[in-house]
Amino acid sequence: MSETALVGTIGVMIVAGAAVTFAGRLVRMPSIVCYILAGLGLAALTGLVAPDSLDRVHVVGELGIILLLFVVGLELNLERIRQVGKVAVLAGLGQVAFTAAGGVGLALLLGFDWMASVLIATALTFSSTVVVVKLLDQKGELSSLYGRIAVGIFLVQDLVVIVVLTFVAGLDPEAESGALPVLVGLGKAFGGMGLLLALSLASARWILPRPMAWAARSPQTLFLFALCLSLGFVLAAEHMGLSPEIGAFLAGLSVAQLDCAHELRRRVHPLMSFFIAVFFVSLGAGMRLADASAYWMEAVVLSLFVLIGNPFIFMWIIAKSGYSERTSFFTSVTVAQISEFSFILGATGVAAGLIGPPVLSLIMVVGLVTIGVSAYMILFNRELYAVVRRLGLLRMFGASQGEDEEPPAERMQGHVVVVGMNDLGRRLVRALAARGEPVLAIDTDPRKLADLPCRTLHGSVEHPETLEEAGVPHARLAISTLRIEATNRLFAYRAKGWGVPVAIHAFDRSVVDGLRALDVDLLIDSKGYAAASLREAVGAPGEGAT
Repeated sequence: MSETALVGTIGVMIVAGAAVTFAGRLVRMPSIVCYILAGLGLAALTGLVAPDSLDRVHVVGELGIILLLFVVGLELNLERIRQVGKVAVLAGLGQVAFTAAGGVGLALLLGFDWMASVLIATALTFSSTVVVVKLLDQKGELSSLYGRIAVGIFLVQDLVVIVVLTFVAGLDPEAESGALPVLVGLGKAFGGMGLLLALSLASARWILPRPMAWAARSPQTLFLFALCLSLGFVLAAEHMGLSPEIGAFLAGLSVAQLDCAHELRRRVHPLMSFFIAVFFVSLGAGMRLADASAYWMEAVVLSLFVLIGNPFIFMWIIAKSGYSERTSFFTSVTVAQISEFSFILGATGVAAGLIGPPVLSLIMVVGLVTIGVSAYMILFNRELYAVVRRLGLLRMFGASQGEDEEPPAERMQGHVVVVGMNDLGRRLVRALAARGEPVLAIDTDPRKLADLPCRTLHGSVEHPETLEEAGVPHARLAISTLRIEATNRLFAYRAKGWGVPVAIHAFDRSVVDGLRALDVDLLIDSKGYAAASLREAVGAPGEGAT
């Protein structure tokens, strides 16, 4: 396969994935399901992607998996893990044990051998962090009580995923038969992971803080530095005989303990999304429909096991932990699917020779069914809860009928957002804080945020996630003192879209007309800037431009 053909194949996959995802949005279909369906369509219906051309595409897609595990590692701040709470640990580990044991027994009854049964059961164990977090964020319930419990459960499951990947890495199908070679392989795998984990935590504590603080002065440098770090851990993992995903995860874990982790996660995510799309489209294109159709009954049974069994065990554990029926039910339906890691585990098992492609096709069918159905269970959880409660199906769990008290979400409102901590921006922030105004300062360089008398946020306002986190939609005034015309215009456009008054630094005459066209409320002239102008801007932002 030539380089030109490879680029063309990837291009076709991206176009197909985008088209199916666009159509899927009309019915709120999760993107992972859309990608796999796009791959199926390309391979089975159009023939544009031949199965023999997928090997090199899979290599490209593997970069997405490495980046996904890196992002997952970035989520695992140790302080956040300590705050997960008893219920997330109990529910996460309890569900893993229940699904693993029940899945092995069920797979054996369906006629699979021991190795296939263990891998199928393990694939059924994990819930999809990517799908659920996106859906909860879409509903605006990510910070709700049940949303926080669900995210805590996913953190626990993510840690179990790494243990499982290490276990698979220690199983060498070409090694001599017998217990001793297996134990030696597992010992090497877990020893290597322990060494990399120690290196990751030591790096977070003593090695990385200064270099990452230096790199954080420039978003581009931070991005490249983090990618180099991730690839370094990947190479170390492969040198120790571990999967590259483990190295990427531990690299993310080391950076997660630093202040720049949040901004880095926003920058890596778009690149990860691109390669993840390639991975899942290629996975769908390599799926054998004949194998999948041969296992249709097994797929139905295993899908029902996940859609009904997982919520059942979660409902029981969370109810016994003292939470209300409503919170227990809402949390339980968020985990009624298998994960993107299930596909990764299946593909790893095929590559290691532990299972055949037909078993991977079965896992993918179960994933398509459970992710698709559970997405609608989450989106319409209130309507589903009303029906299930009316039928009296939740009484067996003995949960309280009231609603759990939820602390109000911590969100700034009526504050002033100031972007760009140059000399003008810092003077603005100090003057506003001296007046007793609630202020949030934003900059891409963490050094410039130091010693300010207000709340700060490290990030770029070019990312919508940064604006959401800063509470710009609920601000009283949004100010940018940047000398970057494109960023100022984008910031003004988004803030005006939320109906928030905007003040922009008119650092040059050439930018004035463009800002006036965006209906900016106040143009700040740094040369003629004075405290009186600031009081006017904060006190009456809508009086017109100057």
